[in-house]
Amino acid sequence: MNVNISVRFIRIWQRNLTVYSENWKINFLPPLLEPLFYLVAFGIGFSGLIGNITYASHETSYVRFIAPALVAINIMNSSFFENTFSSFVRMYYQKTFDAMMATPLNAEEIITGEIVWGATKAAIGTTIMLTVISFFGLVSYPAGILIILAAFLGGIAFGSVGMLFTSVVKTIELFNLPIFLLVTPMFLFSGTFFPLTNLPVWAQYFALTLPLTHLVNLVRALSFGLFNLELLISLCYLIIFCLIMFPLALFKMRRRLIK
Repeated sequence: MNVNISVRFIRIWQRNLTVYSENWKINFLPPLLEPLFYLVAFGIGFSGLIGNITYASHETSYVRFIAPALVAINIMNSSFFENTFSSFVRMYYQKTFDAMMATPLNAEEIITGEIVWGATKAAIGTTIMLTVISFFGLVSYPAGILIILAAFLGGIAFGSVGMLFTSVVKTIELFNLPIFLLVTPMFLFSGTFFPLTNLPVWAQYFALTLPLTHLVNLVRALSFGLFNLELLISLCYLIIFCLIMFPLALFKMRRRLIK
């Protein structure tokens, strides 16, 4: 596949940023309030029942265990939904992509700008969430700053997956299928709310094939200030995942836009 991408993709990113900034107050609220709701619910409701758990051979509170997972879930949701529902609306209903194709921009640059914007939106949400949970002492610094970079990498990964689905669905309602069959299972079984060691062995191996598992591992390790083998493995997994899914998303979307 001949990929022709120049820095002009930044214009797509800039366009989406401008639209985002018009409604920044509304966009600011979910990553601000969501961690508060979860921390209050789990901190008050579950912590007393569960007590401390073991992570990386250390005893830690349940709230500190799930806080990084909440960040990882937000990264997945922000980028995936941006490059599914939002991108589909711009492509199918608003005909924004058609207008862009009438300019010197090519299909690859348009889709790259969309995916990079999805990753940027995930990084913005992560920055807000980190600010909130840091007040509770749930993130170790300076390692915690690297979570923003992990958010961008995870945003590219899940944004590419989302764009891949956008390239094949015929109606917006069909996005319910990948949400039900992919996003929800990862939300529940990627080491988010309980350690993977609580699962049967076969389920543990299956969980290791899921990108959210590795994003959770990466964010959790950084939030604890740990630089271990698990972090390196998860980082390599996400990089390889992006190198596969990003070009595939470009290829499939180019075929949809250029008929």
